[in-house]
Amino acid sequence: MSATDRQELQTVRDLVRYGVSRLNGAKVAFGHGSDNAWDEAVYLVLHALHLPLDTLEPFLDARVLPGEREQVLALIDRRVGDRMPAPYLTNEAWLRGRRFYVDNRVIVPRSPIAELLDDSLSPWVSNPETVEYVLDMCTGSGCLAVLSALAFPFAHVDGVDISPSALEVAMHNVEAYNLHDRVSLHAGDLFEKLPPRQYDVIVCNPPYVNAGSMEALPEEYRHEPALALAGGDDGMDLVRRILKDAPAYLKPGGLLVLEIGHERPHFEAAFPNLEPVWLDSSEASDQIVLLTREQLAP
Repeated sequence: MSATDRQELQTVRDLVRYGVSRLNGAKVAFGHGSDNAWDEAVYLVLHALHLPLDTLEPFLDARVLPGEREQVLALIDRRVGDRMPAPYLTNEAWLRGRRFYVDNRVIVPRSPIAELLDDSLSPWVSNPETVEYVLDMCTGSGCLAVLSALAFPFAHVDGVDISPSALEVAMHNVEAYNLHDRVSLHAGDLFEKLPPRQYDVIVCNPPYVNAGSMEALPEEYRHEPALALAGGDDGMDLVRRILKDAPAYLKPGGLLVLEIGHERPHFEAAFPNLEPVWLDSSEASDQIVLLTREQLAP
């Protein structure tokens, strides 16, 4: 776009329209906070202009200053040119109405487990106030650890991740929510570095993408750490280890809530004798399994 053409973009409406056209024209991949060009363009424009993210209408016909226009266009240019997920450009991701800091040390928060924590895993957890210990396995940005602490007000939450750099991001988010006295973060490979305790609930969004799907990922997803995505040939490498060791870390009657994404066929092939409950979210009914300690260690 020439300098003269850029000057024709004078209002917020102009910038949003331009953003939608650029995103659609470039055929970018969505899935990191929005699933369409309109929502993503609106987000990028409002963020760059420091306007409330939920208040577009009053500002649509507001004129923008030249410097503001350049800030917006620079953000759109990077989104299209670098195929960078929008949250990495803005260093924030929104999950269930809550803001989390993110950068490319962690995958962008989007786990549907977060939706289930809105209701404190009801009806599977009958009384959230009696939950003492929660584990967020493969915590990444710490978003599920934070949401677990908010869902279970008297629980202590442990978050564990093999990536020390991911835990730096998680600590940022724990401190942002002032939960450092209730959320502890641990560097380690799954259960190996955890304190000797048993949990009422384990939530886990592990690396589960199978090898074929990893090879076909859009460029946007390749900006995320492969360590947090790749689950081996069938996606079940870490899941096998988690299900094997989890019973020792669950209380009697304790629950494991495990996200497996689009890997249900591989999960069922790997664990033909398990009969989990498949939990519904607004996105799907076959991406999250619930298993009790007794199912895992009869």
